[in-house]
Amino acid sequence: MPPLALAGVHHVALICSDYARSRRFYTEVLGLVIVHETYRAERQSYKLDLALPDGTQIELFSFPEAPPRPSYPEACGLRHLALRVDDLEASLQALAGHGVAAEPVRMDPFTGCPFTFIADPDGLPIELVGPRPA
Repeated sequence: MPPLALAGVHHVALICSDYARSRRFYTEVLGLVIVHETYRAERQSYKLDLALPDGTQIELFSFPEAPPRPSYPEACGLRHLALRVDDLEASLQALAGHGVAAEPVRMDPFTGCPFTFIADPDGLPIELVGPRPA
């Protein structure tokens, strides 16, 4: 049987505890572009489609009384969201301007790329991966 003809990641779906706070973080702090925003009254839920420059999307959902995400110790399931940036230092400076703290930058021993982690308003780990040094 031939393998699937996968073409890439279409989207990642996230559930937030405070829609307005997370909407602001993903659009104003991270700079993702709003594709579509819907309030679904029957679910008391927002669905916000956000786009990265390469077309990959993040779906941001809100649900009343969603349980907290277990993070530490690490739980089974999605571990973190990794985003590629063109300039890690400039990105960290921009995030600091928004009051977003980052872990110390480390080098990935396998890819040779610098990386660090920040957290979204609900504590979801977001890895920022910079380009491999020349």
